[in-house]
Amino acid sequence: MFDNLSEKLDKALHVLKGRGQITEINVAETMKEVRRALLDADVNFKIAKEFTNTVKEKALGQNVLTNLQPGQLMVKIVKDELTTLMGGDAEELNLTGSPSVILMSGLQGSGKTTFSGKLANYLKNKKTKKPLLVACDVYRPAAIDQLHVVGEQIGVEVFSDRDNNDPIAIAKAGVKHAKENGCNVVIIDTAGRLAVDEAMMDEISNIHKAINPQETLFVVDSMTGQDAVNTAKAFNDILNFDGVILTKLDGDTRGGAAISIKSVVDKPIKFIGTGEKMEAIDVFYPSRMADRILGMGDVVSLVERAQEQFDEEQARKIQKKIAKNRFGFDDFLSQIQQIKKMGNMKDLMGMIPGAGKALKGLDIDDDAFKHIEAIIHSMTPDERSNPSKLNSSRKKRIAAGSGRTIQDVNQLLKQFEQMSKMMKMMQGGGGKKMMQMMQNMR
Repeated sequence: MFDNLSEKLDKALHVLKGRGQITEINVAETMKEVRRALLDADVNFKIAKEFTNTVKEKALGQNVLTNLQPGQLMVKIVKDELTTLMGGDAEELNLTGSPSVILMSGLQGSGKTTFSGKLANYLKNKKTKKPLLVACDVYRPAAIDQLHVVGEQIGVEVFSDRDNNDPIAIAKAGVKHAKENGCNVVIIDTAGRLAVDEAMMDEISNIHKAINPQETLFVVDSMTGQDAVNTAKAFNDILNFDGVILTKLDGDTRGGAAISIKSVVDKPIKFIGTGEKMEAIDVFYPSRMADRILGMGDVVSLVERAQEQFDEEQARKIQKKIAKNRFGFDDFLSQIQQIKKMGNMKDLMGMIPGAGKALKGLDIDDDAFKHIEAIIHSMTPDERSNPSKLNSSRKKRIAAGSGRTIQDVNQLLKQFEQMSKMMKMMQGGGGKKMMQMMQNMR
């Protein structure tokens, strides 16, 4: 996420991060590089210029040049200004209605239908709501089918009327159905177009007037950069929407839309999409995103994701096994499954301070564990419970069964042994030390 921008900002701020003397000339030159990095990230020129001018003024106003640690103070100013530029504080959804109605808008291909499902899943599992998805795209039958598939996948009811070509009537009927069936949130998925046109704007505007939603959200593909910002402005002029949803952020190496959209439309980014899975949805925290852009990681979000997948009962069982030296490959496999549920692997690694730079150039994907899983699944239940039994002939059989080499099997055994030792150390009070180490990496 935003790899190119992070790398360029890191290079721009490198001079100032040192402890040597910093001059007004250094600051001016660095701000030129920061501006260039923002422009390369497809940030609007006016916004990039205003941003660097503000940072420069604040830096000179706060006596950065005479500070004992000028580099750190300068990075903090850049981080604070990035946070402000992206909206300052996270914005909650307005769920005060009975039911609360959320209208989804956006261009075709922005990921609107998929994100409607992600939002329903989020509200169901994290906000204990009973959502209803309403299919109002009457032009694309596949959109109705897609929403039904998504609804079935997450266990959320979908309201549709294939015989009706009036999206306003369908939206109203959907809200009525929600009231009659105890659904307290209605998410209305509307039709998208390949470009902004008058007919589309009239239709979405008429739906908006007819149902008077508590929340109108604009869904946009973050990878389209300034096009995303311009489209957001066109929609906002008609709808006066309440917030922005940035999808496909996991594939965005630039970050122009995330950085400049708030300044242009003066509406907050409320959620981001970070992958294909239904769980790949995050509340947008400008401060945490600024940390990630500047290569500081995002430990808070990482811990939150880990806590969501944390199974206390399973953790107690594993603790007992570790204490008795009975931690086996089945337990190792269960830990891998929990990690995979936390989300996209590259995104998770980006949350660890300093990891982005350390792992630069490495291909990290969601299949990162597939070879490990193949090796473990090629073991017998007895071998998984008792790794010490794995002699050379057994290793040879496991390698052949998993399509890997004996070296791969040996490497996994070594990693497993190291992990077992680390987990034992964590039980002995080493956990606090490890957390302190992670905090010091920031």
